[in-house]
Formats: sequence, structure tokens, C-alpha cells
Amino acid sequence: MRNEKVLVVAVEHAGWRDYLELCKPKVVAVMLLTAVVGMFVATPGFPAWDAVLFGTIGIGLAAGSAAAVNHVMDRRIDEQMARTQRRPLPQGKLSPASALMFAALTGTLGIGLLVMMVNPLTAWLTLASLIGYALIYTVYLKRATPQNIVIGGIAGAAPPLLGWTSVTATLDPNALLLVLIIFAWTPPHFWALCIARKNDYAKAGIPMLPVTHGEDYTRLQIMLYSILLVLCSLLPYITGMSGGIYLLGVMLLNLRFMYWAYRLYSKRVVGEPMKMFRHSINYIMLFFVVLLVDHFTIVIPAG
Repeated sequence: MRNEKVLVVAVEHAGWRDYLELCKPKVVAVMLLTAVVGMFVATPGFPAWDAVLFGTIGIGLAAGSAAAVNHVMDRRIDEQMARTQRRPLPQGKLSPASALMFAALTGTLGIGLLVMMVNPLTAWLTLASLIGYALIYTVYLKRATPQNIVIGGIAGAAPPLLGWTSVTATLDPNALLLVLIIFAWTPPHFWALCIARKNDYAKAGIPMLPVTHGEDYTRLQIMLYSILLVLCSLLPYITGMSGGIYLLGVMLLNLRFMYWAYRLYSKRVVGEPMKMFRHSINYIMLFFVVLLVDHFTIVIPAG
């Protein structure tokens, strides 16, 4: 009876900011940037406004739903980690049942909006990504293997594909190239954070790569995946998807990314992993901005 009373009080004190935090708004914002850019580069001109509007809202709601499920499934882990202890569920501001109801509502709204206002292909792909992240990665892979972020990374790499299909309703090899680039970017991005939070993951019993194989091995893997990212990032230019502005921009971004990857690999300074982590976020955002600028650059013929 006492526990039930505490639960009611906790729910009564939940505000809209607590529900917003369930959606991991900063993460979703980056995902939506890649999705929107995918929409704009999918067509020679400007995409239809309704596809952009409803596609962005639907993908965003589904991503927020997946994040909320992640909060629920990871609440015991979050209680043990300094980085996540102040999330709504560990703090008792929300009950798991309320969070799951919120996730079900936002997920249903998002997928339903995509079905009715965008197209079924985007809805199905978005649903697959939601299941991949919220259930396959969070419930199983995260606790089962140190390669969790590699295997599960495909779900997090899907937004540009979802944006692309929102305006074309077709699968395109160029859209898959963008997925490949985010897929290659994810391990160095996330493993840098894992090095910085190694003790927290070890305490929570999560087999992240620095915990199971050590920091030196993880730093090497970050370096190797960074090289893979650089190679993958050249493919849009090689295939003719993008032009010279993209090539120049992405080469500058890659030089900076490799600089941070090498620093992380060669130095054992305490603050380096978090610097690499933050820079990797800037990298992926600027990468898609460069892709968009290149797409809309008008070359005036001579004479």
C-alpha cells in the first residue's frame, strides 16, 4: 500500500519536461537533421512540403517512442550510472507504466501518421527501426555482446533512409550509402563515450567494449572504424551522388575527425574520450549540412 502511494505522488509530480526527456530530444534532433537532409537530397528540386512536414513529425514521434522504451528497459542500469541517474525514471518522477503508455501513444501516432500522410514503405521501415533499437538492441544486444553498438547500429543509421523514402516512396542505393556512413560513424562515436564511462558500465554489468576488451583495444577499434568512415564518406562523390563542394567539405571534416581519433589512440589523457565523443556529434551534423549545401549549389555554365 505504501509503495502504491509513493507511485501516485511520483506520477503527480511528473511534468511535461520529464516526458520530453524520455524522448532523448538532443539525440532525436540529430536524427531528424539526417532524415530531413535525406528528404531534400532525394529529389532534384524541393520535396513536397507535406512529405517533409508529416515525415519529420512521424519519424520524430517514433524515435521518441523508441527512446522512451529504452528509458524503461534501462532504468535499473541508469540508477547505477552517474551520467543517467537524474533521468525521470531513476528519480521516481515517472513510473515505468506511465513511460510505456507514453511510448505506446507516441509510437502509434508516429507510425499512424506515416501510414496515412506519407507512405506505407516509410511507416514499415520506421517501425522496423523502432523495434530494432527499443527491443533488439536495448533488451538483448546491449546486455549480450560487446559488439552491441555495431550490430544494433543499423537501427540508429536509418533516419536518412526514412527521410528519403518519405518523399520518393522507393528504396534507392544512394539512400543506403547514407545509412552506411552513419553505420560506420556510430562505433567510434559511441565507444569514445564508453571509454569515458567505462567504470559506470562495468558497475552496471554492461559488456561494452572497453569493459570486456580493455581501453587499448577499444582505441584501436575506434581508429579502424574512423578509417572505414573516411572511406565510406567518399562514396557519394565516387558514385556521382554529390559534387566538388561535398568532396572538399567532407575531406576537411575527415581530416579533423582523424585528428581526434589519432589523439584518442595515441594519448591516455583523461578528457580525450569525451572530446572525441562531442566532436563526433559535430562531425555528423556538419557532414549532412555539407551534403545539403552541395545538393543545392547551382553551377552557372561559363559563357
